Amino acid sequence: MEAFGKIVSTIDGWLWGPWLLVLLFGTHLYLTVRTGFIQRKLGLGIKLSVTKDKGGQGDVSQFGALTTALASTIGTGNIIGVGTAVALGGPGAVLWMWLTGVFGIATKYSESLIAVKYRVKTKQGTMLGGAMFALERGLKQRWLGILFAVFAALAAFGIGDGVQSNAVADLVYRNFGIAKWISGVVMMAFTGLVIIGGIKTITKVCERLVPVMSIIYTIGCIIILVIHRAYLGAAVVEICTYAFAPKAVTGGLLGYGVMAAARFGIARGLFSNESGMGSAPIVAAAAKTMNPVRQALVSMTGTFWDTVVVCLMTGLVVVSSAIANPAIDYSNGGALTNAAFGQIPILGTLILTFGLLTFAFSTILGWSYYGEKGAEYLFGSKIVIPYRVLYTIIVLVGAAIPLGLVWDIADALNALMILPNIVAVLLLSKVIVLETKKYDGIHIDDVDTTPIPFMEDLRNAPR
Repeated sequence: MEAFGKIVSTIDGWLWGPWLLVLLFGTHLYLTVRTGFIQRKLGLGIKLSVTKDKGGQGDVSQFGALTTALASTIGTGNIIGVGTAVALGGPGAVLWMWLTGVFGIATKYSESLIAVKYRVKTKQGTMLGGAMFALERGLKQRWLGILFAVFAALAAFGIGDGVQSNAVADLVYRNFGIAKWISGVVMMAFTGLVIIGGIKTITKVCERLVPVMSIIYTIGCIIILVIHRAYLGAAVVEICTYAFAPKAVTGGLLGYGVMAAARFGIARGLFSNESGMGSAPIVAAAAKTMNPVRQALVSMTGTFWDTVVVCLMTGLVVVSSAIANPAIDYSNGGALTNAAFGQIPILGTLILTFGLLTFAFSTILGWSYYGEKGAEYLFGSKIVIPYRVLYTIIVLVGAAIPLGLVWDIADALNALMILPNIVAVLLLSKVIVLETKKYDGIHIDDVDTTPIPFMEDLRNAPR
């Protein structure tokens, strides 16, 4: 296991080198410009997320697709991921996470747009879409679609499954002394009960769970920020200063410069909001919508809520707590976040535990759908039930694997998903621009109501 861990760590370090950071962040900036700073339409996207698209074709509502996507993104990345980023990259990593969210909104919009535009209807009458179909139908590069599907099906076991159950098991053991395998068994049982019903059951659970868990966690963050209000100014200064410092030195952090801050900030930012990874567009393709722009606008709000709001609040909580309590241990991201919430007497640990439990569980549910659709693209509908069974078992396995190894595997698989997805959004950027201009400035009730044509079953159609 130790030798395997070193190999994975080496691969992870290479994949997340400067070249990928430049590619990912550069794509965010490029698409921001190409879409005419689509972030300005954020308010419209929020309005659309609670507006029914009458007559739209799809499996779930736009709001249901959004909450399912949020369920998979608002997870341990918002809690443990932020703490890990600060522990490994210094306070400056928080700013890089935030910038990844701000500019990543354009990428989330773009990848969701092409996911809906090129989606298909299966023989079972359900929608199937994502980067794999954009690559196959939009670029005529099926081999890249296959690669993306393979990476998605495998990445789900890491970012969406093992990492989540591991983080929950570790926190429960740390705070309540409950054996990790017991937490794993409980999570495995609940996961199986939900995902066996497919996307409609997953969506119903997420529509109810996501708003509640987000509000409770946000209240906890606000309480801590009020307690540490005297340190907020210093926290902001440290976050901004160490994001670009040649060598950051603060508290227990020594020797982490701008590259470490950028690497771990962008990597954890991606882990949190998944902009550029092509995961959330898979569920966006299942939404009931008449045209791709409407759902793309709705989908991009997920990055705003997840990273621009929730991750920033967590980052301020962690850094301000570290300034207020210099003795806090920086060696473990989970311990760092746990110590920060421990500032709230009695309720702090309960809020963090509830937040992590619900965030992680919702992420497990959302990613089960992503991985399942990747597998279905490769092998057809016959793989769905076996995949759900294996995915459920991995919940238990992930709870017992060493945390560092789990994160490295997840990071590596995330990077591999990015590559074909970035190819899709960059080479189809002209299509994205044309679709955006087609609806730009039109009132949401006056958009084209012509249903999007679908291929009934792509696998039986001429390629």
